[in-house]
Amino acid sequence: MTLFMHTPWHLALVAVACLSLSAVALAEVTVPHIFSDHMVLQQKKPIPVWGTANPGEKVTVTFAGQTKTTVADANGHWLVRLKAQIAHEKQTGQTLTITGSTTITFHDVLLGEVWVCSGQSNMQMAVSGANNAAQEFTAATYPQIRFFTVPNITTATPQPDCGGSWTVCTPESVPGFSAVGYFFGRHLHETLHVPIGLINTSWGGTVAEAWTSADALKAHLPEFTATLNTLTAPSASTQSAMAIYQQKLVEREKVCQVMFALEDDLTAAGKRAAIGLDDQQWKTIKFPGNWKEKTLPDVDGIVWFRKTIELPASWAGKEIILRPGPIDEVDNTWFNGTLVGGKGRSRTNETSYWDKPRAYHVPGTLVKAGANVVAIRILNQMGAAGLWGAPAETMFAELADGTDTTHISLAGNWRYDIELKLPILPPNPATPNVPSVLYNAMIHPLIPYAIQGAIWYQGESNADRAKQYRTLLPTMITDWRTRWQEGDFPFLIVSLANFMARNAQPEESAWAELREAQAMTTTTLPNVGLGVTIDIGDAVDIHPKNKQDVGLRLALAARALAYKQRLDYSGPVFQAITIEGGKAVLSFQHTGKGLVCQGDALKGFAICGSDHHYVWAQAKIVGKQVVVWSEQVPTPVAVRYAWANNPECTLYNSAGLPAVPFRTDVK
Repeated sequence: MTLFMHTPWHLALVAVACLSLSAVALAEVTVPHIFSDHMVLQQKKPIPVWGTANPGEKVTVTFAGQTKTTVADANGHWLVRLKAQIAHEKQTGQTLTITGSTTITFHDVLLGEVWVCSGQSNMQMAVSGANNAAQEFTAATYPQIRFFTVPNITTATPQPDCGGSWTVCTPESVPGFSAVGYFFGRHLHETLHVPIGLINTSWGGTVAEAWTSADALKAHLPEFTATLNTLTAPSASTQSAMAIYQQKLVEREKVCQVMFALEDDLTAAGKRAAIGLDDQQWKTIKFPGNWKEKTLPDVDGIVWFRKTIELPASWAGKEIILRPGPIDEVDNTWFNGTLVGGKGRSRTNETSYWDKPRAYHVPGTLVKAGANVVAIRILNQMGAAGLWGAPAETMFAELADGTDTTHISLAGNWRYDIELKLPILPPNPATPNVPSVLYNAMIHPLIPYAIQGAIWYQGESNADRAKQYRTLLPTMITDWRTRWQEGDFPFLIVSLANFMARNAQPEESAWAELREAQAMTTTTLPNVGLGVTIDIGDAVDIHPKNKQDVGLRLALAARALAYKQRLDYSGPVFQAITIEGGKAVLSFQHTGKGLVCQGDALKGFAICGSDHHYVWAQAKIVGKQVVVWSEQVPTPVAVRYAWANNPECTLYNSAGLPAVPFRTDVK
C-alpha cells in the first residue's frame, strides 16, 4: 500500500479500484486487510467475516469450533457472522480458516476487546514521543495486546479495503504505535485481564468532517454539500487544480531559495538591527502572540521585530540575559546592533526550536544605561509564527550575575517590518482536510469488523468553528454507530488539553468553546464519555508528552460505560447555578466523595454581572457546591471556570479528576 501514501486521492481511488477488480478477476477468495495473523476478534458479540469471491461461489469460515457457510452474491461479495464467544484470560492463539476456490488461513487469533483509536495528531503521536519513552519500550511485552494501524490515504468514495496488518505488542513494535491508544489499551488489559485489539486510524492536522460520511454531512451539515459534490469522481477540474497547485509550489520554491540566501547574509541583515535605524514607519504588534492570528494572517517568510527597552544606570557595562520566550520558527537576535544569538536554519529545515525558550547572553560592553535596542529577525515557512507560546511574565531581560533581581519586560508592543513574503499556496487538492475523504479511506474499510467502542482525540483543527462542532461531532458519532450496526457503542472523547500562553485577565477562547462542544456531546448522545486533560497539557507544545494519563482517563470512562464498573471516571461536571446574597452557588455531578481544591486556593473562576464583563473571582468549596463571588460584581449573573486556552485549574473531585471546564452563560 506504499503507493497510496504519496498519491493524490483521485489516483489512489483508481489504484484501489484496480486492485479490487483484479482480486475478483483472479477468482480467489479475498478478505480485507483488517483480517490478518495476530488479530483480535471482539468477544461477546457476533463476529462478521466478509470478503469477495466468484459470484455464486460457496465460502466456508471456520473458527474456534464454529463453521459457517455462505454464497457470494451477484457482485462477488459474501459475509458470515460467527456466534459470539467469551474470551478467556489465558487463551492461546487460534486459527481462522476461510475456504472457497482457494483457502486463507490466519494464525494466532485471539478473542478479546477491540477499540478504534481515531483523531488527529495527538492520537497519531507515537509512544516514542511520550514521556519516559525508553522505559515504556522496555516494559512493553504484552503478547495479548495487538496493534493495527490504518495507512494515511484519502479517497473520494468509500473503499472496501485500506491496507495494514495486525502486530503483537513488543518493545520493538510499540514505539511507532499511537501513545494514547497504547496506554488506554494497556490499562484495560491490566484490569480486564483479556486480550486487547487496538485499531489506530488517525491523521495529524485533520478536521472532523473529513472523518464523516458524505451522506451524513449532507443530511445534517448542508454547508459541506457543494464540496462533497465535487468528489464524486476524478474530474478535469480536480486535475486542473492539482496542476495549478504544482505550479504554485515551483513558484514558492524559487522565492524560498531567495529567502535562504538572505538568511545566510547576516552582514546585510544587520542593517535593520542598527541602533540608528529609523523604525518609526514600522507597524506595531503585541507579543506574546502568534502573528498570524490577527496582524499578519497570510505572511510566511522573513519578518523583523524591534523593541527599545530602558535599562537602569546600575546595569551599564554588565552582562545581561535576554529571555524573549519561544520563537517560531528560526531567529537571529541582535542587541544594540550586534548579533548575540539565534536558533535554527530554514535552508536545512532546522526548525525544531519553535517551542524552545531562548536565553541569549549579552556582553557588558553592549549594555548601556537608558535606551537599548533589541532586534529579532524571524524566518517562518509554515504554521504559527512569532514570539508566542509562553506567558508575558516569562519574557524579560535580567542581569546575568543576579545582583539585581529586577526583570525588564520584553512583552508588549514591538515594531515590525516584512523583509520577504513567501507566496501563498492554494489548498492542496490532495489534502486530507476535505469532507468525507478520511471516512471513505480509513473508516469505511473497517466496517463491519466487530468492536467494543472508539476513542477520539481531535478538535484542534476545528477550534475556529466550535459552534458547528456541536452538530458535527454528534453527527460523526451517530454516522459511525449507524454504519457499524453495533448499537450505541461507547465513544470516548479527549477534551482539548491546556495550551498557549496563560491570559492575565478573563478572555474569550476558541479552544474553550471547542471543549464546551465536546462536553455537550456527552449529553446530546448516549454512551459518550469525556477524558478531561485540562491539567496535563503543555503551554508551548500542542502535542503534550503526558499521554499516559490521557490513556488512563479514557480507560476509566471505558470501564464505567462499556464494562459497567462502579468507579469514579469523570471529574466534577457543572449542573446548576443559583444566586444567593450577591454570590453564585454552583452545584456539580461526579463529585465522588467530595470536591477538592488542589493548591492554596480555588482559582480559575471568573464572574460577571449584567454587563457580561468578566473578572477573576474568589471561590470556596462548601460541601458539594462551590460558592463564587467578587467585590467588583455585586449582582452576579454568570460564572465561568477554566475558560481559556490554558487556564489555571484547581477544582477536582476526591478521585483526583479535574473538573470539566464550563460557562453558565452558554451561547
